Amino acid sequence: MFDRNIDAIRRRDRDAYLSLYLHSDKLVRGGPAGFITGFDDFAKGAGAGWPDTIDALDIHLTPLRAGMVYGTYRYRVRYGAEEHSGISERLFVQDGNDWKIAVTGAIDAPPGTPAPPRAIVGATLIDGRGGAPVPNATIVLRDGKIECAGTCAVPEGIDVLEAKGLFVTPGLIDAHVHFSQTGWVDGRPDTLDVRDRHPYEQVSAELERNPQRYAHSYLCSGVTSVFDVGGYSWTLRIADRFANDTSTPHVAAAGPLLSTLDHWLNLPAARQFLHLKDAESGRSGVRYLASAGAKAVKVWYIVHNPDLPVDASFDAVAAAGDEARKVGLPLIVHATGLAEAKAALRAGTTYLVHSVWDVPVDQEFIDLLKKNGAILSPTLTVLRGRAKMFRALADRKPPAVDDPLHCVDAATMARVNETATLDPKLVTAERAAETERIVGIREQTMFANLKKLVDAGIPIATGTDAGNPLTLHGPAIFTEMDAMQAAGMTPMQVIVASTSTAARVMGLATQTGTIEKGKEADLVLLGGDPSADVANFRKIRYVVRAGVIRPAADLTAMAR
Repeated sequence: MFDRNIDAIRRRDRDAYLSLYLHSDKLVRGGPAGFITGFDDFAKGAGAGWPDTIDALDIHLTPLRAGMVYGTYRYRVRYGAEEHSGISERLFVQDGNDWKIAVTGAIDAPPGTPAPPRAIVGATLIDGRGGAPVPNATIVLRDGKIECAGTCAVPEGIDVLEAKGLFVTPGLIDAHVHFSQTGWVDGRPDTLDVRDRHPYEQVSAELERNPQRYAHSYLCSGVTSVFDVGGYSWTLRIADRFANDTSTPHVAAAGPLLSTLDHWLNLPAARQFLHLKDAESGRSGVRYLASAGAKAVKVWYIVHNPDLPVDASFDAVAAAGDEARKVGLPLIVHATGLAEAKAALRAGTTYLVHSVWDVPVDQEFIDLLKKNGAILSPTLTVLRGRAKMFRALADRKPPAVDDPLHCVDAATMARVNETATLDPKLVTAERAAETERIVGIREQTMFANLKKLVDAGIPIATGTDAGNPLTLHGPAIFTEMDAMQAAGMTPMQVIVASTSTAARVMGLATQTGTIEKGKEADLVLLGGDPSADVANFRKIRYVVRAGVIRPAADLTAMAR
């Protein structure tokens, strides 16, 4: 009866659905506001709002007496982008030779209620630790965590997802994002100024109101954790906003950046860049971030020779690093030149975002990384995104978007397509060509430097710098992983960088990043082998977040 009931909903078969219910004025429908009786009123509303998706799991039946059985199941239903989950109940009564539903009801579960238990059976397991894939594995999920992975017996009564022919990895982690930026130039008027069309204060207000749109794009792209390494102070509250929402990734945030450049891109009553002008500003800035709940201290180590040389800022950066150690926060540094990258390591950083792109790295740099136990995020593709933006504007064409699963939200896509209509004076063909030339040179250096670091045993974490122009929240992860592989990393090295190493950077290594007992059930199921080619991460079939298994179609619908 349960199966027929759910099947009728999935097929939107009103007649089959109504045939299961007691045709009597004693039919009871319960809910949060109480109950209503009567079949006729129930029939009038039946079929008026079928869900787009319904999962019915963890079915339990209890015989009460002859001819009467009580049952419950756990549901997840989606109506467009809106999702509900909870528990639904039925009372089945024998009506002659048939059974009918006499009582029906559903109540949404409180946020944070664990997902029903589930088993994934038959997939090839890639656990995120770099070992050989395990074919025909079983993963048992319970209370949002991994109960068993590998050779496991499926407990009696647990619903099974048959995954033969698929590949399962930990959820991807983007360890370098910015929720304070949009993925287009309206969030970075220092790149191209479109404030006449899109006032920056309004853009920023919308970013603060609705970070969920990017969260859904991340999950749709298989990204189950993100590290926001610089933005307005409201980004420090995103983790709490998302804490009990399995349609969003884990979030850790560093909050406002300490910047060696007194950058102007702020708001009248809020700053995302705190000027790191001297040692005291470094120490006070770190104390502020610690008190505000930051998970790290981020320094934007900008060098403009001869006006702002490396040495001019070193004392301030070193003071920030020393204060960060005192308050127990890791130091993250944006450094794209070899000189400032070395200075950042001497100041105590354990996480460098961006590759060195000015010159080849040397042994001294490698030794400093090893001494600090530092991790580097190469962030290879963000410059190419900016070059693509300039080329699209110069050619008066909307830029192509690499979004294989259609995860980018409609508002962002509308902005991206608006590129072709911007004032052509903003970017000439000559400027676009020069940008492409410079980016090409820097890419060659970054790719070579990454290969040298990997060969030297330096741990690498995947990060995209998402939020920058055409580095789009969510699908930017695919482009970045492709580039890391093209630079000489093996597919398995890229997988480790995008899972377990990135989890270490976020401080989440005990919670996520690998598939093993006790970890969060954050997984991606793929239609191709990512250990052969990371391009197969584009073949997402399911994403699991805290034990909730969503097919790709549901994720796309929620994101779009």
